[in-house]
Amino acid sequence: MIPDKLGFPAEGSIYDYSYNLKKKEWVKWTDTVPEYNVDTKQNYLDITVPTFDSIRMQFITRLLLLNKKHVLSPGPTGTGKTVNISSLLASQMPDDYAQINIGLSAQTSAMQLQAGMDESFEKRRKGIYGPPTGKRYVIFIDDLNMPKKETFGA
Repeated sequence: MIPDKLGFPAEGSIYDYSYNLKKKEWVKWTDTVPEYNVDTKQNYLDITVPTFDSIRMQFITRLLLLNKKHVLSPGPTGTGKTVNISSLLASQMPDDYAQINIGLSAQTSAMQLQAGMDESFEKRRKGIYGPPTGKRYVIFIDDLNMPKKETFGA
């Protein structure tokens, strides 16, 4: 057995923990967010209970986005990818980040995708488009694998 020189947590998996640089200790993901209490006035469909997986996914996704990295979140249907990313983009990103949400379906064409994106961008000058001044866009494409192939395989 290898001695524990790095101070890894004794229980669970390393993936169950986040490292707190200030305290120099491992902290369970659920301890990195305030205790969750259900708002009884909230609509049932709007209730999202934070879990190890959702907290970890949002943390890593936010870290990547703030460092201008692309993010792809694969996984089985019903595991909360859309809910977690939507929640992150709506409430946990800095004010200078804006989002474009695009939901794809089996009938979405490349032209529809381009038109949906083009209408969100501002024209800066001839051939140059971008987000409003002082903003960054995060383009969230949901169900990336859904569109059907076009004649030329796109």
